[in-house]
Amino acid sequence: MFILIVIVITLIAIIMTFLILLQSGKGGGLAGIAAGGATTQILGARQAPDILEKGTWILATAFIVLCILTNFVIDKGSTQRSIIQQQTQTAAPLPAPTDPGPVSAPTDPGPAPEE
Repeated sequence: MFILIVIVITLIAIIMTFLILLQSGKGGGLAGIAAGGATTQILGARQAPDILEKGTWILATAFIVLCILTNFVIDKGSTQRSIIQQQTQTAAPLPAPTDPGPVSAPTDPGPAPEE
């Protein structure tokens, strides 16, 4: 289910990118040259930008809603671990170093006994 939602989000993002690029900005944009100006002839002079804007808002809303829903669809039961984490857990732990205790200065045993 998670992968399906991610695929739908990707498709929405691609379609929304094209819709945004087709919208006319201050300079006229691509909406005037799309299909050789056929969009203004078929849909009217103002109707084409309105449809593009409504489509963008609808897709943007669907995009945000699906992004929020993916948090609830993520399977939290199976925690995936990296290979490094798996190797460190399966490897035998190294023995802890033994503490020799406080190191004292060697004491002078005195003069060696004569034989």
